[in-house]
Amino acid sequence: MNVEGCGSVVSFVGLTRGEDDGIEVLRLEFDSWEEKLHEILMKIGNESIDMFGIHSVLIAHRTGSVQPSEPIVCIHVGSKHRASGFEACSWLIDELKLQAPLWKKEVRSDGEIWKQGLG
Repeated sequence: MNVEGCGSVVSFVGLTRGEDDGIEVLRLEFDSWEEKLHEILMKIGNESIDMFGIHSVLIAHRTGSVQPSEPIVCIHVGSKHRASGFEACSWLIDELKLQAPLWKKEVRSDGEIWKQGLG
């Protein structure tokens, strides 16, 4: 990640919650279309650079089993000013959830359910 000329790096880290609607979550299991995931993350990262005038973006999303309190997704945005970095970071997590070819199964104390939507 290039931070030359940046005055800030804004970061978002999404974690696995240990409960959902009062029910214990044992783990999340993420599946993805591996061949397309990198391509989509690169695409939205490049779009955010153009849209928000930021310097650089780094996005990583885990697949497989993720335990409570463990990180799922990390987004880092290098920008000249923090305002554009925060705006871009917020937009990126929303777009990731809309576009990334990821599917999430919640393994809970009362069984397993696939969560709707991507990401």
